[in-house]
Amino acid sequence: MTLRRIGAGENGPAPTESDDSDGSMSLRWRLALLSATLVAFAVGVITVAAYWSVSSYVTNSIDRDLEKQADAMLGRASEAGFYATAETEIALLGEYASDTRIALIPPGWEYVIGESISLPDSDFLKSKEAGKQILVTSAERILMKRDSSGTVVVFAKDMVDTDRQLTVLGVILLIIGGSGVLASILLGFIIAKEGLKPLSKLQRAVEEIERTDELRAIPVVGNDEFAKLTRSFNDMLKALRESRTRQSQLVADAGHELKTPLTSMRTNIELLLMATNSGGSGIPKEELDGLQRDVLAQMTEMSDLIGDLVDLAREETAETSSIVDLNQVLEIALDRMESRRMTVRIDVSETVDWKLLGDDFSLTRALVNVLDNAIKWSPENGIVRVSMSQIDKATVRIVIDDSGPGIAEKERGLVLERFYRAVSSRSMPGSGLGLAIVNQVVNRHGGQLVVGESDDGGTRITIDLPGEPIRSGFENVDD
Repeated sequence: MTLRRIGAGENGPAPTESDDSDGSMSLRWRLALLSATLVAFAVGVITVAAYWSVSSYVTNSIDRDLEKQADAMLGRASEAGFYATAETEIALLGEYASDTRIALIPPGWEYVIGESISLPDSDFLKSKEAGKQILVTSAERILMKRDSSGTVVVFAKDMVDTDRQLTVLGVILLIIGGSGVLASILLGFIIAKEGLKPLSKLQRAVEEIERTDELRAIPVVGNDEFAKLTRSFNDMLKALRESRTRQSQLVADAGHELKTPLTSMRTNIELLLMATNSGGSGIPKEELDGLQRDVLAQMTEMSDLIGDLVDLAREETAETSSIVDLNQVLEIALDRMESRRMTVRIDVSETVDWKLLGDDFSLTRALVNVLDNAIKWSPENGIVRVSMSQIDKATVRIVIDDSGPGIAEKERGLVLERFYRAVSSRSMPGSGLGLAIVNQVVNRHGGQLVVGESDDGGTRITIDLPGEPIRSGFENVDD
Protein backbone atom coordinates (compact mmCIF):
# COMPACT_ATOMS: atom_id res chain seq x y z
CA MET A 1 0.00 0.00 0.00
CA THR A 2 1.43 3.35 -1.00
CA LEU A 3 1.20 6.23 1.41
CA ARG A 4 1.05 9.74 0.01
CA ARG A 5 -0.03 13.11 1.34
CA ILE A 6 -3.45 14.26 0.19
CA GLY A 7 -3.82 18.07 0.62
CA ALA A 8 -7.35 19.00 1.56
CA GLY A 9 -8.19 22.38 0.10
CA GLU A 10 -10.43 24.57 2.21
CA ASN A 11 -12.34 27.49 0.90
CA GLY A 12 -12.73 30.40 3.26
CA PRO A 13 -16.11 32.09 3.68
CA ALA A 14 -17.03 34.55 0.99
CA PRO A 15 -16.89 38.17 2.11
CA THR A 16 -20.19 39.76 2.82
CA GLU A 17 -21.25 43.26 1.95
CA SER A 18 -22.93 45.53 4.37
CA ASP A 19 -25.16 48.40 3.51
CA ASP A 20 -24.75 51.52 5.61
CA SER A 21 -28.04 53.09 6.37
CA ASP A 22 -28.34 56.69 5.33
CA GLY A 23 -29.25 59.05 8.13
CA SER A 24 -31.64 60.90 5.79
CA MET A 25 -33.90 57.87 5.30
CA SER A 26 -37.51 58.20 6.35
CA LEU A 27 -38.81 56.53 9.49
CA ARG A 28 -40.87 54.19 7.32
CA TRP A 29 -37.77 52.91 5.52
CA ARG A 30 -35.85 52.65 8.75
CA LEU A 31 -38.53 50.47 10.32
CA ALA A 32 -38.74 48.34 7.16
CA LEU A 33 -34.97 47.86 7.02
CA LEU A 34 -34.81 47.21 10.75
CA SER A 35 -37.42 44.48 10.48
CA ALA A 36 -35.64 43.09 7.39
CA THR A 37 -32.35 43.06 9.30
CA LEU A 38 -33.90 41.17 12.19
CA VAL A 39 -35.54 38.70 9.80
CA ALA A 40 -32.28 38.31 7.86
CA PHE A 41 -30.42 37.57 11.07
CA ALA A 42 -33.04 35.03 12.14
CA VAL A 43 -33.12 33.44 8.67
CA GLY A 44 -29.31 33.34 8.59
CA VAL A 45 -29.11 31.63 11.96
CA ILE A 46 -31.82 29.13 10.98
CA THR A 47 -30.18 28.48 7.59
CA VAL A 48 -26.75 27.86 9.08
CA ALA A 49 -28.24 25.68 11.82
CA ALA A 50 -30.27 23.68 9.29
CA TYR A 51 -27.30 23.19 6.95
CA TRP A 52 -25.01 22.21 9.82
CA SER A 53 -27.62 19.81 11.24
CA VAL A 54 -28.21 18.09 7.88
CA SER A 55 -24.49 17.95 7.07
CA SER A 56 -23.67 16.54 10.52
CA TYR A 57 -26.46 13.99 10.26
CA VAL A 58 -25.28 12.82 6.80
CA THR A 59 -21.61 12.50 7.79
CA ASN A 60 -22.50 10.77 11.07
CA SER A 61 -24.70 8.33 9.16
CA ILE A 62 -21.85 7.61 6.73
CA ASP A 63 -19.43 7.09 9.65
CA ARG A 64 -21.85 4.67 11.35
CA ASP A 65 -22.32 2.70 8.12
CA LEU A 66 -18.57 2.51 7.51
CA GLU A 67 -17.97 1.37 11.08
CA LYS A 68 -20.61 -1.35 10.80
CA GLN A 69 -18.99 -2.59 7.59
CA ALA A 70 -15.56 -2.45 9.22
CA ASP A 71 -16.81 -4.45 12.22
CA ALA A 72 -18.30 -7.02 9.85
CA MET A 73 -15.03 -7.26 7.90
CA LEU A 74 -12.95 -7.61 11.07
CA GLY A 75 -15.35 -10.30 12.29
CA ARG A 76 -14.89 -12.26 9.06
CA ALA A 77 -11.12 -11.78 9.26
CA SER A 78 -11.07 -13.49 12.64
CA GLU A 79 -12.68 -16.64 11.21
CA ALA A 80 -10.52 -19.61 10.13
CA GLY A 81 -9.86 -19.89 6.41
CA PHE A 82 -10.96 -16.32 5.66
CA TYR A 83 -7.75 -15.23 4.05
CA ALA A 84 -8.07 -17.95 1.42
CA THR A 85 -11.12 -16.20 0.01
CA ALA A 86 -10.39 -12.67 1.28
CA GLU A 87 -9.62 -11.21 -2.15
CA THR A 88 -12.90 -12.56 -3.54
CA GLU A 89 -15.03 -11.37 -0.62
CA ILE A 90 -13.51 -7.87 -0.68
CA ALA A 91 -14.05 -7.68 -4.45
CA LEU A 92 -17.67 -8.74 -4.08
CA LEU A 93 -18.22 -6.20 -1.29
CA GLY A 94 -16.59 -3.54 -3.46
CA GLU A 95 -18.99 -4.34 -6.31
CA TYR A 96 -21.94 -4.09 -3.91
CA ALA A 97 -20.75 -0.73 -2.54
CA SER A 98 -19.36 0.76 -5.73
CA ASP A 99 -18.61 4.15 -4.12
CA THR A 100 -16.50 2.60 -1.34
CA ARG A 101 -12.96 1.27 -1.58
CA ILE A 102 -11.86 -1.41 0.88
CA ALA A 103 -8.42 -2.49 2.07
CA LEU A 104 -7.41 -5.11 4.65
CA ILE A 105 -4.02 -5.29 6.37
CA PRO A 106 -3.56 -8.61 8.23
CA PRO A 107 -1.31 -8.52 11.30
CA GLY A 108 2.35 -8.73 10.37
CA TRP A 109 1.67 -8.59 6.63
CA GLU A 110 3.73 -6.38 4.36
CA TYR A 111 1.06 -6.01 1.67
CA VAL A 112 -2.62 -5.01 1.50
CA ILE A 113 -5.60 -7.11 0.49
CA GLY A 114 -8.07 -5.16 -1.66
CA GLU A 115 -7.77 -1.59 -2.96
CA SER A 116 -4.64 0.52 -2.76
CA ILE A 117 -5.74 3.60 -0.83
CA SER A 118 -3.65 6.73 -0.49
CA LEU A 119 -3.85 8.10 3.04
CA PRO A 120 -2.97 11.47 4.54
CA ASP A 121 -0.26 11.52 7.16
CA SER A 122 -1.39 9.54 10.20
CA ASP A 123 0.25 7.69 13.07
CA PHE A 124 -2.64 5.21 13.29
CA LEU A 125 -0.89 2.51 11.22
CA LYS A 126 2.22 2.77 13.41
CA SER A 127 0.24 2.09 16.57
CA LYS A 128 -0.47 -1.48 17.78
CA GLU A 129 -3.50 -0.69 19.98
CA ALA A 130 -7.10 -1.40 18.97
CA GLY A 131 -9.09 1.61 17.91
CA LYS A 132 -10.34 3.65 14.97
CA GLN A 133 -9.61 6.92 13.16
CA ILE A 134 -11.51 8.92 10.54
CA LEU A 135 -9.64 10.91 7.91
CA VAL A 136 -11.07 13.39 5.42
CA THR A 137 -9.60 14.18 2.00
CA SER A 138 -10.89 16.41 -0.76
CA ALA A 139 -13.00 13.58 -2.24
CA GLU A 140 -13.24 10.80 0.33
CA ARG A 141 -14.06 10.04 3.92
CA ILE A 142 -11.73 7.31 5.22
CA LEU A 143 -12.35 5.05 8.22
CA MET A 144 -9.46 2.98 9.65
CA LYS A 145 -10.16 0.46 12.41
CA ARG A 146 -7.91 -2.07 14.19
CA ASP A 147 -9.08 -5.00 16.34
CA SER A 148 -7.25 -6.62 19.24
CA SER A 149 -5.44 -9.05 16.94
CA GLY A 150 -3.80 -6.22 15.02
CA THR A 151 -5.87 -6.60 11.84
CA VAL A 152 -6.55 -3.23 10.19
CA VAL A 153 -9.43 -2.55 7.80
CA VAL A 154 -9.69 0.63 5.74
CA PHE A 155 -12.91 1.91 4.11
CA ALA A 156 -12.73 4.94 1.80
CA LYS A 157 -16.17 6.41 0.99
CA ASP A 158 -16.44 8.60 -2.13
CA MET A 159 -17.97 11.93 -0.93
CA VAL A 160 -18.24 13.74 -4.30
CA ASP A 161 -21.96 13.06 -4.77
CA THR A 162 -22.69 13.64 -1.10
CA ASP A 163 -20.81 16.96 -1.09
CA ARG A 164 -22.63 17.97 -4.26
CA GLN A 165 -25.99 17.23 -2.65
CA LEU A 166 -25.03 19.18 0.46
CA THR A 167 -23.94 22.09 -1.74
CA VAL A 168 -27.28 22.01 -3.57
CA LEU A 169 -29.03 21.95 -0.20
CA GLY A 170 -27.01 24.96 0.93
CA VAL A 171 -27.88 26.88 -2.24
CA ILE A 172 -31.56 26.05 -1.80
CA LEU A 173 -31.48 27.22 1.81
CA LEU A 174 -29.67 30.38 0.73
CA ILE A 175 -32.29 31.10 -1.94
CA ILE A 176 -35.09 30.48 0.54
CA GLY A 177 -33.38 32.74 3.09
CA GLY A 178 -32.82 35.49 0.51
CA SER A 179 -36.43 35.27 -0.58
CA GLY A 180 -37.48 35.52 3.05
CA VAL A 181 -35.38 38.66 3.51
CA LEU A 182 -36.84 40.30 0.40
CA ALA A 183 -40.33 39.35 1.52
CA SER A 184 -39.61 40.74 4.97
CA ILE A 185 -38.49 44.06 3.44
CA LEU A 186 -41.75 44.30 1.49
CA LEU A 187 -43.88 43.24 4.45
CA GLY A 188 -41.88 45.52 6.76
CA PHE A 189 -42.55 48.47 4.47
CA ILE A 190 -46.26 47.64 4.35
CA ILE A 191 -46.44 47.17 8.12
CA ALA A 192 -44.48 50.38 8.73
CA LYS A 193 -46.78 52.26 6.38
CA GLU A 194 -49.89 50.98 8.14
CA GLY A 195 -48.39 51.41 11.60
CA LEU A 196 -47.28 54.99 10.93
CA LYS A 197 -50.62 56.16 9.55
CA PRO A 198 -51.52 57.90 12.86
CA LEU A 199 -48.17 59.69 12.77
CA SER A 200 -48.78 60.75 9.16
CA LYS A 201 -52.20 61.99 10.24
CA LEU A 202 -50.61 63.99 13.04
CA GLN A 203 -48.07 65.41 10.61
CA ARG A 204 -50.82 66.54 8.22
CA ALA A 205 -52.67 68.14 11.12
CA VAL A 206 -49.52 70.05 12.14
CA GLU A 207 -49.02 71.21 8.56
CA GLU A 208 -52.66 72.30 8.43
CA ILE A 209 -52.22 74.28 11.65
CA GLU A 210 -49.08 75.88 10.24
CA ARG A 211 -50.92 76.78 7.03
CA THR A 212 -54.15 78.11 8.57
CA ASP A 213 -52.83 79.26 11.99
CA GLU A 214 -55.92 77.67 13.59
CA LEU A 215 -55.10 75.83 16.82
CA ARG A 216 -57.82 73.18 16.51
CA ALA A 217 -57.58 69.96 18.52
CA ILE A 218 -56.84 66.75 16.64
CA PRO A 219 -59.31 63.85 17.06
CA VAL A 220 -57.88 61.04 19.22
CA VAL A 221 -58.55 57.43 18.20
CA GLY A 222 -57.56 54.46 20.38
CA ASN A 223 -55.30 54.36 23.39
CA ASP A 224 -51.90 53.44 21.95
CA GLU A 225 -48.67 55.46 21.93
CA PHE A 226 -49.81 57.55 18.96
CA ALA A 227 -53.05 58.38 20.79
CA LYS A 228 -51.03 59.49 23.82
CA LEU A 229 -48.81 61.58 21.55
CA THR A 230 -51.91 63.17 20.01
CA ARG A 231 -53.30 63.95 23.46
CA SER A 232 -50.02 65.59 24.45
CA PHE A 233 -50.06 67.59 21.23
CA ASN A 234 -53.66 68.67 21.94
CA ASP A 235 -52.61 69.76 25.44
CA MET A 236 -49.85 71.83 23.86
CA LEU A 237 -52.38 73.38 21.44
CA LYS A 238 -54.68 74.15 24.37
CA ALA A 239 -51.82 75.89 26.20
CA LEU A 240 -51.01 77.85 23.04
CA ARG A 241 -54.67 78.86 22.64
CA GLU A 242 -54.82 80.01 26.24
CA SER A 243 -51.56 81.90 25.85
CA ARG A 244 -52.82 83.54 22.68
CA THR A 245 -56.09 84.42 24.40
CA ARG A 246 -54.26 85.94 27.36
CA GLN A 247 -52.03 87.87 25.02
CA SER A 248 -54.99 89.21 23.05
CA GLN A 249 -56.82 90.06 26.26
CA LEU A 250 -53.75 91.82 27.64
CA VAL A 251 -53.38 93.90 24.48
CA ALA A 252 -57.10 94.72 24.47
CA ASP A 253 -57.16 95.60 28.18
CA ALA A 254 -53.96 97.60 27.91
CA GLY A 255 -55.36 99.54 24.95
CA HIS A 256 -58.57 100.23 26.85
CA GLU A 257 -56.74 101.32 30.00
CA LEU A 258 -54.35 103.56 28.07
CA LYS A 259 -57.15 105.14 26.04
CA THR A 260 -58.75 106.96 28.96
CA PRO A 261 -55.65 108.78 30.29
CA LEU A 262 -54.49 109.49 26.74
CA THR A 263 -57.84 111.09 25.84
CA SER A 264 -57.90 113.14 29.00
CA MET A 265 -54.26 114.15 28.56
CA ARG A 266 -54.87 115.13 24.95
CA THR A 267 -57.82 117.33 25.96
CA ASN A 268 -55.83 119.06 28.69
CA ILE A 269 -52.82 119.59 26.42
CA GLU A 270 -55.07 121.09 23.71
CA LEU A 271 -56.51 123.50 26.31
CA LEU A 272 -53.01 124.43 27.42
CA LEU A 273 -51.96 125.03 23.80
CA MET A 274 -55.04 127.20 23.22
CA ALA A 275 -54.22 129.19 26.32
CA THR A 276 -50.60 129.58 25.23
CA ASN A 277 -51.54 130.67 21.71
CA SER A 278 -54.05 133.23 23.05
CA GLY A 279 -51.55 134.58 25.54
CA GLY A 280 -53.43 133.12 28.48
CA SER A 281 -56.46 135.34 28.00
CA GLY A 282 -59.83 133.90 28.95
CA ILE A 283 -58.50 131.16 31.28
CA PRO A 284 -57.86 132.01 34.92
CA LYS A 285 -54.44 131.24 36.32
CA GLU A 286 -55.93 128.80 38.82
CA GLU A 287 -57.44 126.74 35.98
CA LEU A 288 -54.15 126.77 34.06
CA ASP A 289 -52.33 125.52 37.13
CA GLY A 290 -54.99 122.83 37.54
CA LEU A 291 -54.57 121.77 33.91
CA GLN A 292 -50.82 121.47 34.37
CA ARG A 293 -51.27 119.39 37.52
CA ASP A 294 -53.75 117.17 35.70
CA VAL A 295 -51.33 116.61 32.80
CA LEU A 296 -48.53 115.72 35.20
CA ALA A 297 -50.82 113.35 37.14
CA GLN A 298 -51.98 111.70 33.92
CA MET A 299 -48.39 111.28 32.76
CA THR A 300 -47.55 109.67 36.09
CA GLU A 301 -50.59 107.39 35.78
CA MET A 302 -49.57 106.34 32.27
CA SER A 303 -45.99 105.76 33.38
CA ASP A 304 -47.18 103.56 36.25
CA LEU A 305 -49.52 101.66 33.92
CA ILE A 306 -46.78 101.04 31.37
CA GLY A 307 -44.44 99.92 34.16
CA ASP A 308 -47.06 97.48 35.45
CA LEU A 309 -47.60 96.13 31.94
CA VAL A 310 -43.86 95.58 31.56
CA ASP A 311 -43.75 93.81 34.94
CA LEU A 312 -46.69 91.63 33.94
CA ALA A 313 -45.08 90.65 30.64
CA ARG A 314 -41.76 90.00 32.38
CA GLU A 315 -43.44 87.68 34.89
CA GLU A 316 -44.99 85.60 32.09
CA THR A 317 -41.55 84.83 30.65
CA ALA A 318 -39.51 84.74 33.87
CA GLU A 319 -37.46 81.57 34.32
CA THR A 320 -34.67 82.58 36.70
CA SER A 321 -34.41 80.34 39.77
CA SER A 322 -31.98 80.40 42.68
CA ILE A 323 -31.98 79.92 46.45
CA VAL A 324 -33.80 82.92 47.97
CA ASP A 325 -33.61 84.09 51.59
CA LEU A 326 -37.24 85.17 52.10
CA ASN A 327 -36.52 87.04 55.33
CA GLN A 328 -33.93 89.14 53.49
CA VAL A 329 -36.41 89.78 50.67
CA LEU A 330 -38.95 91.06 53.20
CA GLU A 331 -36.36 93.34 54.78
CA ILE A 332 -35.47 94.86 51.40
CA ALA A 333 -39.16 95.46 50.65
CA LEU A 334 -39.63 97.15 54.04
CA ASP A 335 -36.59 99.37 53.43
CA ARG A 336 -38.07 100.53 50.13
CA MET A 337 -41.26 101.53 51.95
CA GLU A 338 -39.40 103.92 54.26
CA SER A 339 -39.87 106.87 51.89
CA ARG A 340 -43.57 106.05 51.33
CA ARG A 341 -44.70 105.66 54.90
CA MET A 342 -45.56 109.28 55.51
CA THR A 343 -47.92 109.06 58.49
CA VAL A 344 -48.46 105.29 58.31
CA ARG A 345 -46.51 103.00 60.62
CA ILE A 346 -45.37 99.47 59.68
CA ASP A 347 -45.36 96.99 62.54
CA VAL A 348 -43.44 93.71 61.95
CA SER A 349 -44.46 91.32 64.70
CA GLU A 350 -42.79 88.06 63.66
CA THR A 351 -40.33 86.69 61.07
CA VAL A 352 -38.62 83.36 60.43
CA ASP A 353 -35.46 82.38 58.58
CA TRP A 354 -36.81 80.76 55.41
CA LYS A 355 -35.43 79.82 52.01
CA LEU A 356 -37.02 78.72 48.76
CA LEU A 357 -36.16 78.22 45.12
CA GLY A 358 -37.23 81.22 43.05
CA ASP A 359 -36.50 84.75 41.84
CA ASP A 360 -35.63 87.24 44.58
CA PHE A 361 -36.29 90.25 42.29
CA SER A 362 -39.87 89.16 41.51
CA LEU A 363 -40.60 88.30 45.16
CA THR A 364 -39.26 91.66 46.32
CA ARG A 365 -41.38 93.52 43.77
CA ALA A 366 -44.45 91.54 44.80
CA LEU A 367 -44.03 92.36 48.50
CA VAL A 368 -43.38 96.02 47.63
CA ASN A 369 -46.67 96.12 45.69
CA VAL A 370 -48.62 94.61 48.60
CA LEU A 371 -47.02 96.95 51.16
CA ASP A 372 -47.55 99.95 48.87
CA ASN A 373 -51.27 99.13 48.54
CA ALA A 374 -51.56 98.66 52.31
CA ILE A 375 -49.92 102.06 52.99
CA LYS A 376 -51.97 103.78 50.29
CA TRP A 377 -55.29 102.58 51.73
CA SER A 378 -54.46 102.99 55.42
CA PRO A 379 -55.74 106.19 57.07
CA GLU A 380 -53.50 108.85 58.53
CA ASN A 381 -51.59 107.50 61.57
CA GLY A 382 -52.75 104.02 60.62
CA ILE A 383 -50.76 100.82 61.13
CA VAL A 384 -49.77 98.20 58.58
CA ARG A 385 -49.15 94.91 60.38
CA VAL A 386 -46.69 92.38 58.89
CA SER A 387 -45.88 88.87 60.09
CA MET A 388 -44.09 85.86 58.63
CA SER A 389 -44.55 82.49 60.32
CA GLN A 390 -44.03 78.82 59.54
CA ILE A 391 -47.31 76.91 59.31
CA ASP A 392 -45.87 73.47 58.53
CA LYS A 393 -42.51 71.92 57.73
CA ALA A 394 -42.64 73.01 54.06
CA THR A 395 -44.80 76.19 54.05
CA VAL A 396 -44.33 79.74 55.29
CA ARG A 397 -47.09 82.33 55.56
CA ILE A 398 -46.74 86.08 55.12
CA VAL A 399 -49.69 88.14 56.39
CA ILE A 400 -50.02 91.89 55.64
CA ASP A 401 -52.97 93.75 57.25
CA ASP A 402 -53.96 97.35 56.70
CA SER A 403 -56.51 99.59 58.43
CA GLY A 404 -58.22 100.82 55.28
CA PRO A 405 -61.82 100.45 54.11
CA GLY A 406 -61.22 96.83 53.05
CA ILE A 407 -62.54 94.97 50.00
CA ALA A 408 -66.07 93.67 49.69
CA GLU A 409 -66.25 89.88 50.01
CA LYS A 410 -67.72 89.40 46.53
CA GLU A 411 -64.83 91.37 45.01
CA ARG A 412 -61.93 89.67 46.82
CA GLY A 413 -61.43 87.06 44.12
CA LEU A 414 -61.92 89.59 41.31
CA VAL A 415 -59.18 91.97 42.45
CA LEU A 416 -56.60 89.32 41.49
CA GLU A 417 -57.64 89.58 37.85
CA ARG A 418 -55.88 91.93 35.45
CA PHE A 419 -57.18 95.51 35.31
CA TYR A 420 -59.99 94.82 37.77
CA ARG A 421 -60.46 97.55 40.35
CA ALA A 422 -62.78 97.38 43.32
CA VAL A 423 -65.72 99.78 43.31
CA SER A 424 -64.32 101.70 46.28
CA SER A 425 -60.96 102.26 44.56
CA ARG A 426 -62.07 103.36 41.11
CA SER A 427 -61.83 107.02 42.06
CA MET A 428 -58.20 106.55 43.05
CA PRO A 429 -55.28 106.44 40.62
CA GLY A 430 -54.05 102.99 39.68
CA SER A 431 -53.97 100.42 36.89
CA GLY A 432 -55.62 97.44 38.56
CA LEU A 433 -52.53 95.31 37.84
CA GLY A 434 -50.76 95.39 41.19
CA LEU A 435 -52.41 92.39 42.88
CA ALA A 436 -52.59 90.53 39.56
CA ILE A 437 -48.81 90.78 39.27
CA VAL A 438 -48.38 89.69 42.90
CA ASN A 439 -50.71 86.72 42.40
CA GLN A 440 -48.80 85.72 39.26
CA VAL A 441 -45.47 85.85 41.13
CA VAL A 442 -46.85 83.79 44.01
CA ASN A 443 -48.35 81.16 41.69
CA ARG A 444 -45.11 80.89 39.72
CA HIS A 445 -43.30 80.10 42.96
CA GLY A 446 -45.80 77.35 43.82
CA GLY A 447 -47.62 79.41 46.44
CA GLN A 448 -51.09 80.80 47.03
CA LEU A 449 -52.47 84.30 47.64
CA VAL A 450 -55.73 84.92 49.49
CA VAL A 451 -57.50 88.26 49.98
CA GLY A 452 -59.40 88.57 53.24
CA GLU A 453 -60.41 90.97 55.99
CA SER A 454 -58.10 92.23 58.73
CA ASP A 455 -59.05 92.35 62.41
CA ASP A 456 -59.93 96.07 62.20
CA GLY A 457 -61.98 95.81 58.97
CA GLY A 458 -59.18 96.52 56.50
CA THR A 459 -57.68 94.26 53.88
CA ARG A 460 -55.65 91.18 54.76
CA ILE A 461 -53.29 89.72 52.15
CA THR A 462 -52.17 86.17 53.00
CA ILE A 463 -49.31 84.66 50.97
CA ASP A 464 -48.32 81.01 51.45
CA LEU A 465 -45.01 79.97 49.89
CA PRO A 466 -43.17 76.63 49.83
CA GLY A 467 -39.59 76.07 50.99
CA GLU A 468 -37.80 75.09 54.15
CA PRO A 469 -36.34 76.77 57.24
CA ILE A 470 -32.75 77.97 57.16
CA ARG A 471 -30.92 75.76 59.61
CA SER A 472 -28.34 77.11 62.00
CA GLY A 473 -24.77 76.42 60.95
CA PHE A 474 -24.06 74.89 64.41
CA GLU A 475 -26.81 72.25 64.38
CA ASN A 476 -24.81 69.60 62.48
CA VAL A 477 -21.51 70.09 64.33
CA ASP A 478 -20.43 66.95 66.21
CA ASP A 479 -19.54 67.28 69.88
